[in-house]
Amino acid sequence: MKAALIAPKFDVAGRLVTVELLGDGNVNDTYLAIFRTTFSEERIVLQRINQRVFPNPEYIMKNMLLVTGHVHRRLEEEAHLSDRIWQLPRVINAKDGKDFVIDGEGEYWRAITLIASAHSYGQVQSVEHAHEVGFVLGQFQRLISDMDANSLYDTLPGFHITPGYFKKLDTALQTPEGAARLASSMEAQRCHRFVEERRTWCSVLEDAKDRGQLVLRAVHGDPKISNIMIDDATGKGTCIVDLDTVKPGLIHYDFGDCLRSSCNPAGEETQDMGRVIFDSDLCEAIVRGYMVHARAFLTEADRSYLYDAIRLIAFELGLRFFADYIAGDVYFKTRYDGQNLNRARVQFKLTESIEAREKQIRSILESS
Repeated sequence: MKAALIAPKFDVAGRLVTVELLGDGNVNDTYLAIFRTTFSEERIVLQRINQRVFPNPEYIMKNMLLVTGHVHRRLEEEAHLSDRIWQLPRVINAKDGKDFVIDGEGEYWRAITLIASAHSYGQVQSVEHAHEVGFVLGQFQRLISDMDANSLYDTLPGFHITPGYFKKLDTALQTPEGAARLASSMEAQRCHRFVEERRTWCSVLEDAKDRGQLVLRAVHGDPKISNIMIDDATGKGTCIVDLDTVKPGLIHYDFGDCLRSSCNPAGEETQDMGRVIFDSDLCEAIVRGYMVHARAFLTEADRSYLYDAIRLIAFELGLRFFADYIAGDVYFKTRYDGQNLNRARVQFKLTESIEAREKQIRSILESS
């Protein structure tokens, strides 16, 4: 395993004992590396950055260093005011002093600290868990709300710009392979009709940004539930991880993605579409937790587009999965043929559920 050859190149005390796969991320290859000395053990997260997705890995590292440095300073300043210990991963330098290692094939590897005694979950475990998910996201956004978004690299140009994903779908459909994939599947054709019915609406957030109602800020970029860490001892949220997608953006992307990933108890990979719903009780718990911190930085215009964010990001992810399926599964990792199509169907079913509950969701947002 190449990871076992790369891990010792980072500045970690002790001897490497083992390297094993960690998590089931759709983009990067992630490993847990364990080092031991006579007296201690060090566990680190080792990742190979997918350059098909992140063509400039050095930009990711610069953003990560800026954000973690900023947040760590603020956490230290506010530690005496908090009801818990907040954490954020720290970048581990390579032994040559750089913040990444490049292997013989030009692949970029990086190492970060493992968040101690905490776990994330693929699905919400309880209403209390949902509250903590919102609480953590609100805290993270508050901590970076005073950062200059222009100080960050845009590591994923076009990320969460929904109209751009329509262009990718249109391009894929114009190829013989894409046209054949669409023609060969009734489910794909149903998905195609679904997205076409929402084509003109999908620019709602970008239009608001162009009008000056919404402004770019520093954002996490991927605050799905599996990136929210819960303290094993206290059950309280302690950290948000996976900072690859930190960049300038609209905070609505973060808010929508958090709700999208948390309020569907069936999860992203279910094949039972009858189980896919948007749980309004979980939504209310997340929103109430989020607003504890978010009230400090949300404007009235920000608040007026929160429902649109929930609906849009669920739809957008379905569009991305569908476009990738039509293109031949070139972006998201898949384990079986048609997995991206199934993922798209889940998100579109979730979008329908959100649309059916619009009045209730808006009421939750207005009263929080």
